[in-house]
Amino acid sequence: MSIPYSIKPLGFPAMLVRFGRRRIGGIAFTFLFAAVGWSLSSLPGLHYVGQMACAILLAVGYRHFLGYPMALQPGIQFASKHLLRFAIILYGLKLNILDIYREGLGLLARDAVVVLFAIGGTLLLAKWLRADPKLSLLLGIGTGICGAAAIAAVSPILRSKDEDTAVGAGLIALVGTLFAVAYTLLRPLLGLTDRQYGVWAGTSLHEIAHAALAASPAGQDALALALLAKLGRVFLLVPLCLVLVLVRQGIRRRKPGRGETEKAALQLPWFLLGFALMSLLGSSGFGHSFMQSQPGLMNGITTLTTFLLTMAMVGLGLNVNLRSLGGGVLRSLGAMLVVSLLLSAWTYLSV
Repeated sequence: MSIPYSIKPLGFPAMLVRFGRRRIGGIAFTFLFAAVGWSLSSLPGLHYVGQMACAILLAVGYRHFLGYPMALQPGIQFASKHLLRFAIILYGLKLNILDIYREGLGLLARDAVVVLFAIGGTLLLAKWLRADPKLSLLLGIGTGICGAAAIAAVSPILRSKDEDTAVGAGLIALVGTLFAVAYTLLRPLLGLTDRQYGVWAGTSLHEIAHAALAASPAGQDALALALLAKLGRVFLLVPLCLVLVLVRQGIRRRKPGRGETEKAALQLPWFLLGFALMSLLGSSGFGHSFMQSQPGLMNGITTLTTFLLTMAMVGLGLNVNLRSLGGGVLRSLGAMLVVSLLLSAWTYLSV
């Protein structure tokens, strides 16, 4: 005698299955947009813009016309948070501390002044223009350190909104590209030696890719100095993040309006520790020798790092609601543009 029965999935396992599908689907969604952005960046003209900016613009356009894909939210958030942190860790391999040490503290001191000028100048102008202070801080850090990668690194520490992070990364990529192209066009008129031009590009342009783009036409010496000067600014990302952690911790300890302090443990972002360890590994004798002997592997890691950052930027770009952006964004952009121009002028006159 058969007993009729029905098979019903248990509630919790079914939820796990659905969550897993949404996460995988969301990651695949960001992967697809990153791949399309990467392909678009190979087209004439768009190769100056770069894959991250192309992918962000695609994501922002999708959100504006089709809305946010809520069904894929777990995977999109995984890409914008966890993949972002993993990419920042891998980014540490680009930094060879020994090269900066060999060049001397003079270049590092110059880079420190650039970072302070970029951040301080952007914040002061933003206050005068009544711009968005949080977005302006991200843009100042991106201008002073290393563009979108720096913005992505400090956003978790500052608890920035995903919308601000995506807008900041997109603006810094576009503006930096315009400056890099302008440098290339103006180079024959500037009266600088190749080495001077390389130092100028490395100490004033926004991202490593921008410094490389501008310095490459001037030859290998110019390119090497540009990258060295730029990596000095990347090195300053670590102490800057530590300062931001301490400042934010001090703010959190003080209760508004009561003047009391509460006990709170210092929270150091784990991905920043990973970034530092990777830079130390790449700078060690073994790591440096291994990277020199395996250029194909290092190129692959660089490509992977950039692609993961691009996927994360897609996730952040989907949080940008163009209808909610006001004049504060344009005023923040104006502050960054003025500071970028002043930075270019000052570094040019001082090389």
